[in-house]
Amino acid sequence: MIVNDLAEKISAIGGRLYLVGGAVRDLIMNKEAHDYDYCVTGLDIEAFQEIVPGAVMRGKFFPVFDFEGCEYALARKEVKAGIGHKAFEMISNKDISIEDDLRRRDITINSIAMDVLTGEIIDPYNGKKDIENKIIRATSEAFVEDPLRTYRVARFVSELGFNVDENTIKLMRKTRDELNTLSSERIFVEFDKALKSSKPSLFFEALNKADVLDVHFKEVHNLIGVTQPEKYHPEGDAYNHTMQVIDKMAIKTNESHIIFAGLVHDLGKALTPKEILPRHIGHEERGIELTKNLCNRLKLPTKYLKAGITACKEHMKAGIFYEMRTAKKVDFIERLSKSALGLKNIEILSNADNTKNTEIKFAEIGKEMLEKVNAKEYPKEMDYNIIKEKLRRDRIDWLKERV
Repeated sequence: MIVNDLAEKISAIGGRLYLVGGAVRDLIMNKEAHDYDYCVTGLDIEAFQEIVPGAVMRGKFFPVFDFEGCEYALARKEVKAGIGHKAFEMISNKDISIEDDLRRRDITINSIAMDVLTGEIIDPYNGKKDIENKIIRATSEAFVEDPLRTYRVARFVSELGFNVDENTIKLMRKTRDELNTLSSERIFVEFDKALKSSKPSLFFEALNKADVLDVHFKEVHNLIGVTQPEKYHPEGDAYNHTMQVIDKMAIKTNESHIIFAGLVHDLGKALTPKEILPRHIGHEERGIELTKNLCNRLKLPTKYLKAGITACKEHMKAGIFYEMRTAKKVDFIERLSKSALGLKNIEILSNADNTKNTEIKFAEIGKEMLEKVNAKEYPKEMDYNIIKEKLRRDRIDWLKERV
């Protein structure tokens, strides 16, 4: 059924169908919309099911229907009924207006609707103006009732590059005590999207500005103020360096677990003994335990943990690839080719981490070495240890001629 046909049917029995949320925001911004969500006013559950018998109802506490790949929700209000993200009483009936429904949404740029039949924009909270001014603003003071909204705001900042208005920062700060009630799964959704964004540092900057970065990302927060040798790090402390690294990596990849590797590569600097600052001897090993702690707290998928540990262990070696003896280069290539990051991604990290105006390149030549110099041509009856020794020697000779 075409959406317009459904809108006509809803209208014929006294209701109205609106496109809502992110799709409207994207259309206003001339961006391609991906998720189309609709809000129905003026109908109850029975009336909607009667005209759309194929719709599948889901949701324990409020009526939401899946139909032909889109989501249709009956207009509703929310009343805070406890602590946490899920502690709401939902009120849904045919008397609730589209303005009432929009008011319960998190930020003004998401609190816009479009009448499907007329194309009229319903914007009671000036979301269109905030889009034009690139501002993220809470729709109402009820923002604080759902702590997840703090992470959603930070994620939208990283995706859109908008600024957060000062009152919304204050409201984010007020959610601090309830942030720990959020499930790791809900936090991960926002965190993962932020890492895939064009500028992931803005996610952490927004949380830091609201004084909540340390709630779930204390290892990252602890990098703030950690000094580094100015000669190699004119950008400032270890936190600023890390933010620069993940933004540079985001230009080369949008794989979130790879960006995560950049986020954690220098975590160990926060534990550097004060007497050896601003140098950070041994921070690679110290960062491994901190990476494990962060992954365990957020219950991140295993690929994040493996990529993060590899980054901690190997990023310093990647940075001095050209200074290694050829034998060490071969060992490095063989080891990293089998790692959770792989040669290409550790090269992306090492170039983002590198503050010199030089490019480090080893992924392509490493891949070529592994493909061209292998044991396939050796006699099958040759002893395994002899094969291993000969292969290493042949790879050293091959690489020495080319690097």
